[in-house]
Amino acid sequence: METSKPLSTRLFGAIAGDIIGSVYEFARQKEYDFPLFSDTSSYTDDSILTIAVADAILNKGSYLEYIQKYARAYPNPVGGYGGRFREWIHSRQPQPYNSFGNGSAMRVSAVGWAFGTVAEVLREAELSAVVTHNHPEGIKGAQAAALCVFLARKKEDKANIKREVVVRFGYDLNQTLDEIRPAYRFDETCQGTVPQALIAFFESRNFEDAIRGAVSLGGDADTLGAITGSIAEAYYGVPAEIVAEVRKRLDPPLLRVVERFQFFAE
Repeated sequence: METSKPLSTRLFGAIAGDIIGSVYEFARQKEYDFPLFSDTSSYTDDSILTIAVADAILNKGSYLEYIQKYARAYPNPVGGYGGRFREWIHSRQPQPYNSFGNGSAMRVSAVGWAFGTVAEVLREAELSAVVTHNHPEGIKGAQAAALCVFLARKKEDKANIKREVVVRFGYDLNQTLDEIRPAYRFDETCQGTVPQALIAFFESRNFEDAIRGAVSLGGDADTLGAITGSIAEAYYGVPAEIVAEVRKRLDPPLLRVVERFQFFAE
């Protein structure tokens, strides 16, 4: 599908990965060559909460308040919310619940675009995570994903990005996708999703190749796609055809926030 010159965008990569992966979330898709989009391809909670974090940044608001507001406004997304998060959504005094699920990493990409130093990115990634995911692995997953977006947009090469992640977070990134794929299963944890998503980026040749690699692992496909797509977007840009597919599938209020975020200045 990738035929046009990639566009320089923000957030479209994460959302595209989510939409592409949405139809394969529980399908154990292990093939590389699959249709990128179909009539049933849809944004999920990954996109909704990614946009919530972006809107919080745009308005200098509370991550907690914006995540809860968006989740309440979109109560039944494709794929659904986890049970603990659903309780959190409707709580009058929501508290973190020691989660190490991959939700903290799939929603964090706006942080990697919005802040100007490594220290700021790591701090804001943690703040966006701890409203729900205050387990060390939940925080680490968010920080690793956001840092990769930041370094990719700063045009660091892959070797330096990989080295930084390994040194800071201790992830084992030595396996290849071909080595991971046969035994890999659906995994909703940060530690079982973030390293695999990063490897899909590091092995990739372009944006589409990154998404195909992530989804072809046969795991939590929309979240793998969202995390990989967020980093691949910062590194490669997103093909115009894929941006167009995202635009026509997003609810207009969500798209308006994404469009506003294109002009955010750190």
